[in-house]
Amino acid sequence: MWRIAALILAVLAGTGSAVAAPDVVEIPFGELKLKAFLYRPEGNGPFPAVVALHGCDGLTGMRSPLGKRYRDWGEKLAAAGFVVVFPDSFGSRKLGPQCSAADRKLRSGRERVGDVEAARLWLQAQSYVAQDRISLLGWANGAVAALWTVRPHAGAKDGKPDFRSAVALYPGCRRLRDTAWSTRAPTLILVGAKDDWTPATACEQMVSGARGRSAQAAIVVYPGAYHNFDYPNLVLQVRTGVASAAGNSRVHVGTDAAARADAFKRVPEWLAR
Repeated sequence: MWRIAALILAVLAGTGSAVAAPDVVEIPFGELKLKAFLYRPEGNGPFPAVVALHGCDGLTGMRSPLGKRYRDWGEKLAAAGFVVVFPDSFGSRKLGPQCSAADRKLRSGRERVGDVEAARLWLQAQSYVAQDRISLLGWANGAVAALWTVRPHAGAKDGKPDFRSAVALYPGCRRLRDTAWSTRAPTLILVGAKDDWTPATACEQMVSGARGRSAQAAIVVYPGAYHNFDYPNLVLQVRTGVASAAGNSRVHVGTDAAARADAFKRVPEWLAR
């Protein structure tokens, strides 16, 4: 399995080799050039790869062009043997955060799905990427885009290998549930039981329904965890002014150490399937 099991253990034990800073690349998508950040393992490959999709705040951080959460995941996955590309869906279109209803100018189920497919094709053109081992990873709004992408009738029609698997962290599942979502690729959903921004209940119902149409969906609900449970060192806090799947504008966000540790173990294992 691409030596991934051993590499994962090394990373989790803190013994993995250092990962270089990400490269900035451009991904063609029609007339648009998607700016993206690329993490690569050492060596020539070919390596399995991941298209990683940012949440509604966008890809940038407070003091850096790539947010702390995404740097954290990019470094750990690259050290575990994955190529990781983070397309900037918002910045490439000169859009700011899209977390409030008034800000929403980009649809997860349409434009962002196009970004995902463009990133897949770009990765498949790179000599260091294994064309048939490209997966999806998304957070919140990006997780919703990942779930729209892997629906059965949205499969690749370009003759290239399809996505191998997907992981969605705390997606808003209500609309997907109501449209009888199912998946054509093994898909894992991770969500907190106390998430009041994107509630776990809708995702549990969505996966329960999908199992009647597809046996490829799984969900893990973390007791006591809120939204952004994997964010590094984020003290639990209240955030206001957001458009939440629960209809609230006042929600909680914060790190959950147990859920974070489990996600960093579980996600690479799922992607290495």
